[in-house]
Amino acid sequence: MLLVPGLALAVGRPAEMLPDPAAEARAQEIGRELRCMVCQNQSIEDSEADLARDLRRLVRERVAAGEPSEKVIEGIHARYGDFVLLRPPLNWVTAPLWALPVLVLGAAGLALFLMRRRSAVRGGPAPLTEAERARLTALENDS
Repeated sequence: MLLVPGLALAVGRPAEMLPDPAAEARAQEIGRELRCMVCQNQSIEDSEADLARDLRRLVRERVAAGEPSEKVIEGIHARYGDFVLLRPPLNWVTAPLWALPVLVLGAAGLALFLMRRRSAVRGGPAPLTEAERARLTALENDS
């Protein structure tokens, strides 16, 4: 039973693993920073898409060739654009992406503020009419 988790890890790793454990760890670290453009919310290390497999192979080739991590990421970024980065840079193209959470939270806060203000202006529910009071009294007496 103790061997089963180890076997699962061995099967789940890419077939193109580098023989040097340090280089493989660096390749995996780089792969976790790159987005699978098919799956979109997974890194290329987590994806089983063909494109992710090709990108993993490309990363490992460059790592094996001795390229620094920054150069590997820059090369793939230059080829595929900002979308391939799981943490895209802040520039005029990606600014809406970075600003969207702030805008949504601001809009939700403004909506809550306006709803509370509107309920405070109303002053609560209107008082019961004589007919409503009589009906309520009749209902209370029946039970």
